[in-house]
Amino acid sequence: MLIQLTYASRTSRVLGPADIKDILSASQRNNARAGITGALCLNNGIFLQQLEGDRAAVNALYHRLLKDTRHKDTAVLDFGEIPHRRFTSWSMGLLGSVDANRQLFLKYSSTPDFDPFSMSTLMLRSFFDEILQNVRWLE
Repeated sequence: MLIQLTYASRTSRVLGPADIKDILSASQRNNARAGITGALCLNNGIFLQQLEGDRAAVNALYHRLLKDTRHKDTAVLDFGEIPHRRFTSWSMGLLGSVDANRQLFLKYSSTPDFDPFSMSTLMLRSFFDEILQNVRWLE
């Protein structure tokens, strides 16, 4: 059974470009092995990630993420069964806070700062629908 899990967390410390590159590289490598696909957004010290794949594999990954000291205040924002994957082109894409993406982050935020913790499930799903088509991904 395919599931999709969306969670948010706050960074526990300031992350530099090398940290982000390490997170993305490890995610791509490990997720490919586990059959997990998805997208990771980082903006204003907040991670927002949508994972998709086998229920046991996504669940195992989420529990490993809970132990990662780079995260704090982790919360599941959306979870459910899906009929198919949406992020079939990559094991993990990273959406960063570059100028080209800032308007999109603001579009779905109820405050001047991006805050997925306050987004409804419908807003989260719409946000990820839009980023699939209209954003600049970091590699």
